[in-house]
Amino acid sequence: MRQQPGVLIVEDEPAIAELIAVNLRHHGFRPTWAIDSATAQAELDAVLPDVILLDWMLPGESGLMLAKRWRSNPRTKAVPIIMLTARGDELDRVAGLDAGADDYIAKPFSTKELLARVRAVLRRRAPEQAGGVVSIGALSLDAATYRVSFNAQRLKLGPTEFKLLQYLMNHAERVHSRSQLLDQVWGDHVFIEERTVDVHVKRLREALGAAGQMIETVRGAGYRLTAQAAPASPAQAND
Repeated sequence: MRQQPGVLIVEDEPAIAELIAVNLRHHGFRPTWAIDSATAQAELDAVLPDVILLDWMLPGESGLMLAKRWRSNPRTKAVPIIMLTARGDELDRVAGLDAGADDYIAKPFSTKELLARVRAVLRRRAPEQAGGVVSIGALSLDAATYRVSFNAQRLKLGPTEFKLLQYLMNHAERVHSRSQLLDQVWGDHVFIEERTVDVHVKRLREALGAAGQMIETVRGAGYRLTAQAAPASPAQAND
């Protein structure tokens, strides 16, 4: 029997946490509640959830600081994070995404929207099995084993960055608009701003290191992954 996906709710308002937990439980999830940063860390140390719902404002460390710390830890790096907050300004949303959140939902929100976003990040976390291994120059992605390497060196990518790279590599040399990437990577039923794409492209480039230059920004059009911008391999560099 397939185990229900686990969701860690990090929220200091009991009424909100209980409402989220009841709806998650009703729709086939296993919610766990942490009231502050210390409790949340203890829960993560015990069992890794499939998704984290993280409130921005918390006693002790803020959700923003927790997201940054969990993204820098190899054990928790790949766990999807959805930020929950009353801070709805664009700068705050970008700050949350820059801190490592995969998605962002402003309070008050509908439980239907929250459930849709949880399901969306879970779909993005599981790579498409179709496609197998795709290689462009020295950059290689294996969808079956969830591995990315460049010049035979393993790279660590978050779930959204993996999905984004997988799509770009499977459609290399083509220019993709931000709206196209949102539809293909996030899904056309998810309500996310186009600015989110820029944040994840930046994060993907950083994770790829030298290979990041293979992702080109086409001004006024979108993004393209091209082998023409691939850096020389060590062997080529020494020729």
